[in-house]
Amino acid sequence: MRLLRTLLVFELGALVGVIAGAALVKKAIPSRGDAESDEVALIAVLDGVQLKSRAAAFRGGTMISWLGGIAVDLREAQLAPDAHLELRSLFGGIAIRVPRGWRVVSNVNALGGGVAINVPEPEDADAPTLTLEGLTVLGGIAVGARAADESDAQ
Repeated sequence: MRLLRTLLVFELGALVGVIAGAALVKKAIPSRGDAESDEVALIAVLDGVQLKSRAAAFRGGTMISWLGGIAVDLREAQLAPDAHLELRSLFGGIAIRVPRGWRVVSNVNALGGGVAINVPEPEDADAPTLTLEGLTVLGGIAVGARAADESDAQ
């Protein structure tokens, strides 16, 4: 019984520590970037962030999700050469929509979570390429392709 109580107290302390750390990060690091930004630094800590980009030359940036979620729609953005996104997710999720015709190269690792890249390989050898790097721990990262005029209800 003593062992069970000790483990319970340890787990509770770890959970409180994760939440307290997330709250400190939320106050210290604000999100940067809007619909016209070519580069973003999105932080979702204990909440959610949504962005629909219309960037003229989207270069990428960073996205960090910690006990929160990020939803980014890039279907109206134009991709710059060598576009690169650094993704980090801890107990959270990141969802990215790209237009058909983009190539997505993923080097994202998952630990107790998942990464789903649902983007068909474009026929054009010179298709714009978005490279993803990063890590998800007990969270998820999903990338999907759909034309900008297709309904989001599908």
